[in-house]
Amino acid sequence: MPPLLKLHAWKLAGLLLLANLGLLAHLIAGHIKPTSEWNWTDILGEGGSALLVLLWIGLLLKSRPAGRVTNLLFCGLACLFFSLWMDSVDEFVQLPASVHWDKWLESGPMPVGFILMTLGIYHWHREQLAISAQMEKRERLFREHRLFDKLTPLGGAEYLRLQVQQALQQSHEQGQPLALVILDLDGFDRLNREHGHAEGDLVLQNLTQLLLLNLRRQDLLCRLAGDRFVALLPGTGAQQAQQIAGELQDAVRHLAYRSSRNGERLYLSAGVASVLAQDEDGDSLLRRLNLALARVKQTPAAKRA
Repeated sequence: MPPLLKLHAWKLAGLLLLANLGLLAHLIAGHIKPTSEWNWTDILGEGGSALLVLLWIGLLLKSRPAGRVTNLLFCGLACLFFSLWMDSVDEFVQLPASVHWDKWLESGPMPVGFILMTLGIYHWHREQLAISAQMEKRERLFREHRLFDKLTPLGGAEYLRLQVQQALQQSHEQGQPLALVILDLDGFDRLNREHGHAEGDLVLQNLTQLLLLNLRRQDLLCRLAGDRFVALLPGTGAQQAQQIAGELQDAVRHLAYRSSRNGERLYLSAGVASVLAQDEDGDSLLRRLNLALARVKQTPAAKRA
């Protein structure tokens, strides 16, 4: 027997016991009709329906764990089966005219079964809605996980574009300013050549933690590409964005990073730029942000310090 059917074995045993008790009550109270009085149309219709309902019960118990929904559906189907089974028995057994309890056995369980089935289907529908919501959440998390950077715990370029577009919409709806800050390390290619790409990866990972520590709770930091990072600053005006950009630049300059090979300190610097969002889409805003950084990078690092 399949594991789930074993779990529900007592339900099946109880149903079969009731069905046999009903049959036994008919046999005790009446007598078997001669075959000439059998109505094969009713026998096939009522008996076939009872067998189909019994099959539904087996499929239900085979595929569902125990619980309120399963119990409601089972009890509803069990009532329908018992009612149809009593109707079928009535085609084979003739009861005296003085017996009236057979009508209750044939008709009484039917409406009760439909009520229980309705409740079971209602709760099953609620259950499916909850499962669908969980699956949608898992799918969204998986989809967003693919948009995160593989080296750092930050979102990548595509994730940044999605968040910028959402932030622009919220900024417009709430009437709040939105600013972006971009940061790019100076001479990162040279650092990779002299110390190796593994060392460069460690620098980026340490830099990520440093930048996060210097941002506010509501800010979002993403790795745009390579050694280029973008901070999304909701509810931030131009002056405050410039202040945050300067603080990030100072933090990079004062980072006491020492190489893993021989422990010498690597002196880092970065170019930073900030822009305030205007009436534009996300791609236009990011293009303007990169152009602002390009202008800053044209200035010698000594003058920017």
